[in-house]
Amino acid sequence: MIQQQDNLSLNIRRLFVANRGEIAVRVVRACRKVGVKVVAGVSEADSESLAAKLADAVEVIGPAPAAESYLHVEKVIAAAKRSGCDALHPGYGFLSERAAFARACAEAGITFIGPSPEAIEQMGDKITAVKLAETAGVPRVPGSGALKDAAQAAALARSIGFPVLMKATAGGGGRGMRVVREQSELTAAMESASNEARAAFGDGTLYLEKFIESARHIEIQVMGDRFGNVVHLGERECSTQRRHQKLIEESPSPVVSADLRAEMGRCAVRLARNVNYVGAGTVEFVLDEAQRCFYFLEMNTRIQVEHPVTELVTGFDLVAEQIRVAQGLPLSFAQEDVMLQGHAIECRINAEDFNRNFLPKPGQITDWVPPAGDGVRLDSHCYAGYSVPPYYDSLLAKLIVHGATRAEAIERMREALAAFRIEGIPSTVPFHQEVLQEPAFVDAGVTTRWVEQTFLPDRKARQRVAAEAAKAAARQGMTEEQ
Repeated sequence: MIQQQDNLSLNIRRLFVANRGEIAVRVVRACRKVGVKVVAGVSEADSESLAAKLADAVEVIGPAPAAESYLHVEKVIAAAKRSGCDALHPGYGFLSERAAFARACAEAGITFIGPSPEAIEQMGDKITAVKLAETAGVPRVPGSGALKDAAQAAALARSIGFPVLMKATAGGGGRGMRVVREQSELTAAMESASNEARAAFGDGTLYLEKFIESARHIEIQVMGDRFGNVVHLGERECSTQRRHQKLIEESPSPVVSADLRAEMGRCAVRLARNVNYVGAGTVEFVLDEAQRCFYFLEMNTRIQVEHPVTELVTGFDLVAEQIRVAQGLPLSFAQEDVMLQGHAIECRINAEDFNRNFLPKPGQITDWVPPAGDGVRLDSHCYAGYSVPPYYDSLLAKLIVHGATRAEAIERMREALAAFRIEGIPSTVPFHQEVLQEPAFVDAGVTTRWVEQTFLPDRKARQRVAAEAAKAAARQGMTEEQ
């Protein structure tokens, strides 16, 4: 599905992958495609990972804990220099959105595959990002600036109107976020969110936004180069989520019209252009279906987990394009070249027990038989015999399908999930199988709160009814035997 590009005449000769898991494997394969040697930077726990097996060379960064390896700036830079790399790809998570890390790479003479430290800094602080969005004419959710104390927060919340969303200015992934429905909850929520943000990101600063109940999470993929060219590659629908963590993504969104897509795309491009954005980035919006309007949420200054659905509907290799623009070449396509064809869906498969509140369950994979076939893609670092370490995120794989229509993509995903065999550890495959049978998902009626507010409660209710029916049947059977 992805367009093939000729080997580039690169001044990047050897690239260091400062990440792990499926994104490390993805970067290794993109490097192969563009003719760049690749070194896998791994922790001691990942020395036998698939990325390590596929790379041209392996460099151990440090011990298993991320703080001593993947998150340790000095160790990562030292490993990249030791291995003779002149470029570094940070993947997503870990150090990918740390402006200080991008600067450290530059100081070490290493090309950082991503935007400038200034762009990361501007968009990484959500309050600054919101102000920049407003300057660029991008609508924002009604909200505040940085909060000083609970009294100020209460006054602002009353003026905005409950419910409000307490948010950390740094980081993401749902950490440092709390929904506050009435004033009596505000002080405790503020303290909890600030403590969580400080522990996760080293910054407990918070701000408030109006909480939109009937919301959809829509994001626009952008790509920019050093010549001022910025294009968007359409939208992704990311509303199927739990606790602000995305579970299923698709492109295009089933509720975004061509006109709305064009307007959201224009806003995303304006914002990216205003910060001289280079590389792959994602501008996230909340779509208020009730009011038929959208608002800026934040910008992620890195490649996203869900980028494959955009690749499958546009035909462009976003990771190869990242490498291209990082070494000074212009984008290989213009806005008029971007056409969305068909429909793509991605399911994130995690090592979690769906029936035990998504409890992470690391361990050894005893059998691994991935699905295959037309329109089926699997991005993963796993294999039979691989031991999933307990130190990191539980993502095992991204299962992506492409079909001519959304209905065809849903059916193809159902078939692929049914064919996916993972043994030795639990996975979220059963969760996705259930969701893809739900009328709300099939009919594109999912909002960001659907999984928590409707699907999971309804499922528990169905389980209780089934259990009671089974008990009643057992009692009846005993009575008949007597």
